[in-house]
Amino acid sequence: MSATPISILLFDGFEPLDVFGPVEVLGDLDDCRLGYFSLNGGLVGCRQGFRVETQPFSEIVSNGILLLPGGMGTRPLSADDAWLNHLHRLAENAQTVLSVCTGSALLAAASCLEKRRATTNKRSWAWATSFGREVFWQPRARWVADGKFWTASGVSAGTDMALAFVRENFGRTKAQAIAERMEYTANEDADNDPFAVQV
Repeated sequence: MSATPISILLFDGFEPLDVFGPVEVLGDLDDCRLGYFSLNGGLVGCRQGFRVETQPFSEIVSNGILLLPGGMGTRPLSADDAWLNHLHRLAENAQTVLSVCTGSALLAAASCLEKRRATTNKRSWAWATSFGREVFWQPRARWVADGKFWTASGVSAGTDMALAFVRENFGRTKAQAIAERMEYTANEDADNDPFAVQV
């Protein structure tokens, strides 16, 4: 059986912990392989200045797992129709879509989350939840799973979401082993959200 591709979608201004927290988790899965992608490929820089070599979106294999981070780079992309159209197509063809922080705003702007529950970074709540006509935004949630879409709250919540995804799909023992290797104490309760907002 071939390995499941995990395609990480990057853009200039992505938040690195949104990416590498979940990558630290997902990279321990035996039957998955990681790849880093951007619209046209090449070097993509994060907010903190380092750059990651990527392949173009056209190289992404269907029926795999997508990981979409947030960060300040989501602001210009939320108005980039061409980029959002690519995201919509990739999400449609994916088996699972994981987003962290304001990555869910891009999914909503690309009409991927209509009639689904989702969450986002609580510090960017007003902006992020302005997208999507019929998204059921959850103001108290560390992460939300609705069908094939998993959305996490701000930054570090992506690691908790990734471990929850592993627990559900690969078993509690595997998730615990990964967390122990990372010396990470996981929040296993999606409703335990100390950064919840009042709406």
